[in-house]
Amino acid sequence: MKIILIGTAYPMRGGIAHYVALLYENLKKAGHDVKIISFKRQYPDRFFPGKTQEDNSKEIIELDSLPLIDSINPFNWINVFRKIRAEKPDIIIYKYWMPFFAPCYGTIALLTRCFSKSKTCFLCDNIIPHERRFYDGLLTWWGLLSVDYFIVQSKSVRQDLLKFRPKAVFKEVPHPVYEIFKNSYSQPDAKLKLGIDAAEKVILFFGYIRAYKGLNLLIEAFPLMMQKMKMRLIVAGEFYEGREQTLDQIEKLKLGKSLILKDDYIPNEEVGIYFSAADVVVLPYISATQSGIIQIAYNYNKPVITTRVGGLHEVVRNGITGFVIPPQQPQAIAQAVIRFFEEDRKSEFSENIKTEKKKYSWERMVEAIEGFGG
Repeated sequence: MKIILIGTAYPMRGGIAHYVALLYENLKKAGHDVKIISFKRQYPDRFFPGKTQEDNSKEIIELDSLPLIDSINPFNWINVFRKIRAEKPDIIIYKYWMPFFAPCYGTIALLTRCFSKSKTCFLCDNIIPHERRFYDGLLTWWGLLSVDYFIVQSKSVRQDLLKFRPKAVFKEVPHPVYEIFKNSYSQPDAKLKLGIDAAEKVILFFGYIRAYKGLNLLIEAFPLMMQKMKMRLIVAGEFYEGREQTLDQIEKLKLGKSLILKDDYIPNEEVGIYFSAADVVVLPYISATQSGIIQIAYNYNKPVITTRVGGLHEVVRNGITGFVIPPQQPQAIAQAVIRFFEEDRKSEFSENIKTEKKKYSWERMVEAIEGFGG
């Protein structure tokens, strides 16, 4: 098939760009003619909560992408459609994750339906965003209106899709493992790089820091864990909000060197250090659909403790690859971590992940897309 893939791509950073790169690689490997159309302006700078939108990693997947889309310029959307139509793709795949992009994506999809023979597919991370605004419903309705096919990656996203498009043609395919991160270290070497004693237990919170991810709950639970055993908490990721409140909380609880805070975007080549050092990855999320962090953890065969929100419990099998706990309960977080170490579940869970993650393959995603093309 001839495929146009629309979404964030290098030199822009983040999990969406990683996903697009891996999907591109696997579609090419399957013999398809694939081109990526990315953004020349993804977000206006004043709306972007991070330090920079560009990826400064040294290790990247080399790919060709066309930075054409201006997310806030309707005249640009028409020009982008014309360029897509000239390519005559069989299918256009949009990586969709928030209503901000619905006007742009929805307009291009409408023009495609009216003035070309190409089909469109939204590959959805979310339908309803984590942080909701009063106009999200209208934007989402417009974005989904003219789309032919959908791929959802959890039951919760499927349910949200059907609220807007009850007769949607869709496939449910789980989020594949993030294989973009190649560097792995022995745990002693990774601990040494981070200045952690070899005997210490290590728990990891990783990724952009926003309120819905519940980091404050994990920090509140951490002193309860330390009453039982010596351990370190690593928080590795750039603050998008709540930085000062978090620093105040850390100081108030007198966590000192027990908590390692890396307040920055973690480049690709350093991701392996943090996951290799960790015994377990904790996602204390207050809300979610799915999370790419679990798929990074699985890439390194690391057990996960997560809250029962969205589709997270669909990926973390309770008592098999980690523990699933109620949301917004610091006591439950502490009890799960303590239980993990006291019962010495690390090796068992890690071995189970090696088997479990086989179902989170990129081949399954490629096959789903090929099914639409047929």
